[in-house]
Amino acid sequence: MPGRGPGRQGGAVTTQPTGTPSVGPEVSVREELFGPGHRPVTIGLVLLISLIAFENMGVSTAMPALVADLATTSAYAWPFVTFVAASVLATVVGGRWCDRAGPRWPLLLAPVVFGVGLLVAGTAGTFAQLLLGRVLQGAGAGVQGVAVYVMIAAIYPAVARPAVFGLISSAWVLPSLVGPPVAGLVTEAVSWHWVFLGLVPLVVVAVVLVVPATRDLAAPAPGSVPTAPRALLPAAALAAAGVAALSWAGQEASVLGGVVGLVSLVVLVPAYRLLVPAGTLTARRGVAAVVAGRGLIAGAFFTANAYLPLMLTESHGWSLAAAGLPLIVGSIGWSLSAAWQARHPTLPRPVLLRAGFLGVALGTAGLLLVVPTWGVPWVALPLWAVAGLGMGLGFSSLSALLLGESEAGRVGHASSAAQLSDGLAQALLIGLGGALLALTPSLTGGLSVLLVVLVALALLGAAISPRTSTGPAPRG
Repeated sequence: MPGRGPGRQGGAVTTQPTGTPSVGPEVSVREELFGPGHRPVTIGLVLLISLIAFENMGVSTAMPALVADLATTSAYAWPFVTFVAASVLATVVGGRWCDRAGPRWPLLLAPVVFGVGLLVAGTAGTFAQLLLGRVLQGAGAGVQGVAVYVMIAAIYPAVARPAVFGLISSAWVLPSLVGPPVAGLVTEAVSWHWVFLGLVPLVVVAVVLVVPATRDLAAPAPGSVPTAPRALLPAAALAAAGVAALSWAGQEASVLGGVVGLVSLVVLVPAYRLLVPAGTLTARRGVAAVVAGRGLIAGAFFTANAYLPLMLTESHGWSLAAAGLPLIVGSIGWSLSAAWQARHPTLPRPVLLRAGFLGVALGTAGLLLVVPTWGVPWVALPLWAVAGLGMGLGFSSLSALLLGESEAGRVGHASSAAQLSDGLAQALLIGLGGALLALTPSLTGGLSVLLVVLVALALLGAAISPRTSTGPAPRG
């Protein structure tokens, strides 16, 4: 039903308006999150997200030692590519699974698969075994990401969801701060194997915490879930192959890389249109605009985030440790603004989303003063704080809007589409950055063009923000 989303009433799925959730005196957001009935599952969900974040940060840090031990530098991209490909396919499959059977079993089995992947990778003595572990980790992470959204829609009322997504955003902060140094220390003092194996006990704890909340999650009634297109799984497989190839091509500054990138785009466009809500490419009002917004904000922020250390090290001679400081500042800003929006559930999410996009646009545009050798590198710190504040507002608002705008029986599909947009936008734009660096004579020229593109995308996101809700037009 347009303009309404799943809520909670005695374990059943109900509908309630979106955009500006109402708050009555009987409603306590803190009680909804940390009351006796929800405390274990809230902690469990945050722990599940933290596991993905720690794995992401830790593996990136340990990868040079890992590849040096099991393979050659030419194979450096493949552990990342295999994870991305498996995650894309699992995201689509997980979305359909959650819609048809409910989030219970996906939420329980996905962390188990992720944990098995950690064990396989952590005990790897060959590069092939490592890649198998990465595939299992990607599959578990893809299904888990969708199942978390569907479960939030099933057990938390609309008024509590901004706070839930604020907590989920905060779950990335600690891994961003301590993940890289801890992974580096473990790799140097013990072995890179323990970067994977050390997370396995936390997987067990997270599953144990979530199990009680899944017992009352019933499967949807027969006939209540819309029929999926027959081409869904083939399209998902093509999308996985296309995103993986595009990720690889973005790291190959060669003619072959360019050809692979173009072929990937030819494959991805029709597959993407089958996997997302109709009207996503034109930002049609409602869930389609939300999915489009997810791709725009993730693509703009994370692409600039990926190239920011390169600007500081290559143009200004900063060390890798110093070049990582703006990323830490951005993560802290993200967490602070996500926590702030959580305490204001009655504010219209489209208005907060527009402010978030403008924050990302402003922070990214300011990096044009950092890229040149004559630029001022220290301004990257306050600029990326502004961009992080924008992401905290924008990403959390999009997450709440995604659940509110999704039709009954389609929350899994919408969640998988949003995550697919995230991954595709990042792969495409990071690949564009690599191509620009290969084609332009200077780093300044290539990255300046990329930043202009990213600012334009963020401003486009601000323009479509009012279309992310089918409710009454918000003020502000």
